[in-house]
Amino acid sequence: MSISKQKLKQLVLGTATGLALSITSIAQASDTIKVGILHSLSGTMAISETTLKDTMLMLIKEQNANGGLLGKQLEPVVVDPASNWPLFAEKARELLSKHKVSAIFGNWTSVSRKSVLPVVEELNGLLFYPVQYEGEESSKNVFYTGAAPNQQAIPAVDYLMNEIGVKRWVLAGTDYVYPRTTNKILEAYLKGKGVADKDIMINYTPFGHSDWQSIVSDIKKFGSTGVKTAVVSTINGDANVPFYKELGNQGLSAEDIPVVAFSVGEEELSGIDTKPLVGHLAAWNYFMSVDSEANEEFITAWKSFIKDEKRVTNDPMEAHYIGFNMWVKAVEKAGTTDPEAVQEAIIGVAVPNLTGGLSAMMPNHHVTKPVLIGEIQEDGQFEVVWETSGLVAGDAWSDFLPGSKDIISDWRAPLACGNYNIKTSKCSGQNYE
Repeated sequence: MSISKQKLKQLVLGTATGLALSITSIAQASDTIKVGILHSLSGTMAISETTLKDTMLMLIKEQNANGGLLGKQLEPVVVDPASNWPLFAEKARELLSKHKVSAIFGNWTSVSRKSVLPVVEELNGLLFYPVQYEGEESSKNVFYTGAAPNQQAIPAVDYLMNEIGVKRWVLAGTDYVYPRTTNKILEAYLKGKGVADKDIMINYTPFGHSDWQSIVSDIKKFGSTGVKTAVVSTINGDANVPFYKELGNQGLSAEDIPVVAFSVGEEELSGIDTKPLVGHLAAWNYFMSVDSEANEEFITAWKSFIKDEKRVTNDPMEAHYIGFNMWVKAVEKAGTTDPEAVQEAIIGVAVPNLTGGLSAMMPNHHVTKPVLIGEIQEDGQFEVVWETSGLVAGDAWSDFLPGSKDIISDWRAPLACGNYNIKTSKCSGQNYE
C-alpha cells in the first residue's frame, strides 16, 4: 500500500509537532520543584493525617504566591499510603524514583516512619517527620520536627508528679514501636524516681481498638487505692474517640484520674463531645489557643485556605510549618535542592515557630521547641497550664536507657554520625532497627 508524498508530509509534520509538544511538556515539568506529601488519607490514621496533607498544600500554595523557590514553582505530589505500613515504603519509593521529589513531608506513626527510613536512606531522599516520637534514632536523611521524649513525655510526667502529686501510673498505648519505646523510657524514668513496679500498669491495644469497657474498668480499679493515679496515653488514631467516650461512660473525670495524652490534639477532639473530658491534659509543643501574632496569622491563613471557620490547628501542623520553612531556607542557602547540599545547609537554620519564638535545626536533626501542658476545655481547645521557661533541644537518644545514654548524634563533619558512642569512640552507622 503506497502513501502519497502529501500524506507522508502530514505524518512527518504531525510526528514532529507531537514530539515538540512532548519536549515542551518535559521542559515545563523540569521548571517545577516537586514536593512529596506522604500522609494517610484513608484508614485508621486518616483522622489525624488528612489535615497534615492539607497543611502542606497550603504552605506550598503560599510559597508559590511569594515567588516559589529558586525561581521555580513548587509542585505538590500527593500519595495515599492508606494507614498501611508496608505501603508507606512503596509510596516513598514512588515519590523519589518516579516523581523525583526534592523532599518528602509525611508519616505520622513511627511504624510508618520505620518503613520509609531504609528507602530514603537507600535513595538519599529527605524526609521531614512532623510528629512526636520515641527517639532512639537519628538519620542523615530524616529531620525530626516533632517532639523527642525529652520534649514531651518526660516533662509531662514531671508535671504530673510535681504539680499534681501523681504516685501511680497507667501507661496506655497503641501496640507499636512509639508507645512501647516511649513507655520503656518512662518506666525507667519512673523507677529512677523511686516508683515501685506495683505502681505502674502498662497496657497496649491494637490500632483502631474500639471496645474499651474492660480496660477502663481496670484503670478505674487500679486508681481506686486512695493514691493519686494518672494515665499517660500514647493511644493513636481513631481509637482515642471510644477511649475518651468510655472514660465518660464510667464517670472517670480528670479530678479522679487525669489523662495526659501525647497524640490527642485539637483535631482529634473536634469529633467528640468534650464536656466529660474537661480537665484532662495533653502535652505538646503548640496549641491553637497560644496567643502570638505568628499563630494568629497562621490560623487566619488556614481557615481561609480550608474554607471552613470551624477547622482547627494542632501541633503536627506547626511541625510541618517549621520543617517546610526550614527546608525552603536551607535550599535558598545552598542554592540547590540537592540532598547532600541541603543536609549540610539546614543545620543551624532557625525559623519562627507559632508560639512566638524561633526554632533551630540542631546537628542531631532535631529542633528546639517549647514544651506546653494544656488542659481540655468544653470547646475542644486547650488552656495552657504549664510551659517551659525556654526552648528545649530534642535529644535523639534517651538519657534513661542503658543502651542509649552514652550515644550522641551529630551530622556535622568530621563526626557525621547518628549514633556515636562517647565511651567506645565508635560510630555504629545509621540506626533503623
